[in-house]
Amino acid sequence: MSEPSEPRFPGGLPQVAQHMTTSVPQAAALGLKLVAVGEASGTMEVPWREDLVGDPDTGVIAGGVVTSLLDHTCGLAISAAAKGQMFGTATLDLRIDYMRPAAPRAGVTAEAHCYKLTRSVAFVRAQAWDADPADPIATVQAAFMMSPRSA
Repeated sequence: MSEPSEPRFPGGLPQVAQHMTTSVPQAAALGLKLVAVGEASGTMEVPWREDLVGDPDTGVIAGGVVTSLLDHTCGLAISAAAKGQMFGTATLDLRIDYMRPAAPRAGVTAEAHCYKLTRSVAFVRAQAWDADPADPIATVQAAFMMSPRSA
């Protein structure tokens, strides 16, 4: 996996996006890194660390770490789609199809796209990969409940 580039953001999303990786305890503990935010989309990565390995014999990042990365990246895409509007989210449905394990000692990148945003539900698709986006580790189809809140 190549070295991450500096994150890219449209408009006023940098603070919201950075908050998702530094202020959310689970994201911070896993070391999630922000890669990019686009129009209703987001990309995050989790660098390989020994303490994130599921099976020491293989050196592969645990499936739960990949699940968390995908869930957080979906939230990032929803934030981008909502254009900075403040809201809370709850995962209603997160269907993950695992196609293969990550490569040993490799970090994982996830990209998500929020393709439909209603007043109360966001619909998102995502995928995770290690070296090549064309060879995904997992894909996601998800729905999230949105609850408006004040800033």
